[in-house]
Amino acid sequence: RLAIQWRRFLPYSPYRRHSMKTIELLLERCILLSRWLLVPLYLALIAILILFAIKAYQEVIHLFAIIATITETDLVLAALALVDLALVANLLVMVVLSSYETFVSNLDVREGQEKPSWLGKIDAATIKIKLAVAIVAISSIHLLKAFMTTPPQDGDQPLWNNQLFWLVIIHMTFALSALL
Repeated sequence: RLAIQWRRFLPYSPYRRHSMKTIELLLERCILLSRWLLVPLYLALIAILILFAIKAYQEVIHLFAIIATITETDLVLAALALVDLALVANLLVMVVLSSYETFVSNLDVREGQEKPSWLGKIDAATIKIKLAVAIVAISSIHLLKAFMTTPPQDGDQPLWNNQLFWLVIIHMTFALSALL
């Protein structure tokens, strides 16, 4: 009996291989189940999407209240803010749906139920590309807002000390990184 217990500690014993296989299976199951830890992050993104919708409605209601007193520039800036919200909201929907289906579980869609045509065709690399393009678009909107709201600058201020200069540099960095 003592000899059988001693064999468990030998490097190549069948007992050791069985226990190592059990540990390996438990580790693999734990790693596979860890993908469900992403779900709370997706739920948080959905909550942010709800907040974006509320903010958009607030902005539209506010615009209706002040439409008689605002300038065209202010109206364009408000429209750009709404476009910006819509771009980010679209990005959130795309990330939540495609990431859930890619990393957690397939979405079970019944017959006749709506399903975006792109769903199931987007992988992690495509999400990264769409994210980069959305960041460039959002950066473009912010740059346009800055151009429209920045007061004229003094002629003696160096170019690198100008806020618009740095916004253009940042935007070009985003655009270049989206191309690469």
